Amino acid sequence: MLIGAAPGALLWPAAMVVWGPGYVSSGHAHHSVQLVMALRGTLRIRPEVGDEWIDCSAALVRPDAKHEVDARDTAVLIAFVESESELGAALGERLRENITRINARTVARWRTALGDVTTLSASQVEGWVRGELLRETKIPELHPHVKRVLRFVRKQLGDPESLSLQNLAKIAGLSTSRFVHVFTESVGVSLRPYILWLRLQRASGELMRGVSVTEAAHSAGFSDAAHMTRTFRRMLGTSPSELVRRRQAGRAAFVQTN
Repeated sequence: MLIGAAPGALLWPAAMVVWGPGYVSSGHAHHSVQLVMALRGTLRIRPEVGDEWIDCSAALVRPDAKHEVDARDTAVLIAFVESESELGAALGERLRENITRINARTVARWRTALGDVTTLSASQVEGWVRGELLRETKIPELHPHVKRVLRFVRKQLGDPESLSLQNLAKIAGLSTSRFVHVFTESVGVSLRPYILWLRLQRASGELMRGVSVTEAAHSAGFSDAAHMTRTFRRMLGTSPSELVRRRQAGRAAFVQTN
């Protein structure tokens, strides 16, 4: 179930997938499963300064596992995924260590599915997610009452008081216990993580449009800019301003290569 897309970004339930030019990160951790993949060539990743670098084309990182990445000489695709979501569970099955290399044959298949890096689009990435990462998973059908709630949540994201469990169950016309079950079954992730990821995605989109951090935080329903920044660091291992700089660099690089 695609939520939305922007140049160089795909918004999925409880996940964000971004792609662009390579980068170098210092040691950090985030409260989500991360997939980092070189769209051509290789990258390096290691747990901490002083540890031996792992050379690979793609790697999965366990939630809250510290790591640093050197992908300066390639284009990259990065997926941040809620570990309790359907997509997170699919990726989690591949994790063997805190940092798990993806084998070369799988990476080659993924690159073929994604196509030309210089023209990579959200629709191609969505097809790759469905066809490769979720290919053995049955995509759930949305319950009609849940559809009603999702429309309401997206409209009212900036008003946290309206998003109480009791109010959303009322909108769905279900008891709270039944609503919680139906929502998780339909969407593939429970209500609160879903809303948190929507907030991260909304804030990211607003920041890309050039609004201030304070305005983005308000639009996405965070209590203030500091709350949003803490959430970005916890979930994505980066700050809002760092994410914007990376995305702006990505747009510039891909415009130049097209």
